[in-house]
Amino acid sequence: MQKFSLNYINIVCGKEDSVKNCIILFHGYGGDGKDISTLAYGWKRHLDNTIIICPDGHEMCSINPSGRQWFDLSVDDPDYILEKAISAEKKISYFINEIKNFYKLENKNIYLAGFSQGCMISLNLAFRFDEAFNSIIGFSGKIIDKNYLSKKIKNNSRIFLIHGDKDDIVDPSNLLDAKDFFIRHKININTKIIENCGHNISVEASTLALKFIKENLNK
Repeated sequence: MQKFSLNYINIVCGKEDSVKNCIILFHGYGGDGKDISTLAYGWKRHLDNTIIICPDGHEMCSINPSGRQWFDLSVDDPDYILEKAISAEKKISYFINEIKNFYKLENKNIYLAGFSQGCMISLNLAFRFDEAFNSIIGFSGKIIDKNYLSKKIKNNSRIFLIHGDKDDIVDPSNLLDAKDFFIRHKININTKIIENCGHNISVEASTLALKFIKENLNK
């Protein structure tokens, strides 16, 4: 397996020497690549010419030493959280460019997807790139800082956000806030509220995300 700057798990859909698409799947706060890879394995048999890469966060989780994080959420300080998220963006952007160079892919061939904090970091960094990604898919997340993001939008990557209506960790109202924000910035966004779903990726959410991926897949 190719060595990149972050530890990761990769799931090849089809043959690795014919990869035309890549899904980078970011775990939530306190999780890791193995944790989120269960979603990827569920998608594997439905995709072809695609590699799904599930990296570990570059930091040990501040509240769960056995897990990882993209940035610290243990301090209730929006400025501190944004600072840590921006620092993480640099490391993840480097990792994305490593993948692009190794597999000879462009942004249009790459999906950024994530759960909770993984969704947050995907939304925060995707629009810093000059070229649009194929899509951004987010489960149970939110925009970290709307003022910051509004100044960083350089592309029109399409978005699909999914959220459970019973989520007591990240309030589902954040989906509506994000939808309003991206519509105002003329970004193509689709959203779905899953009924009777908490802070997790339900079967329905996984199925809808897979359908969205397949509809936009580069053949």
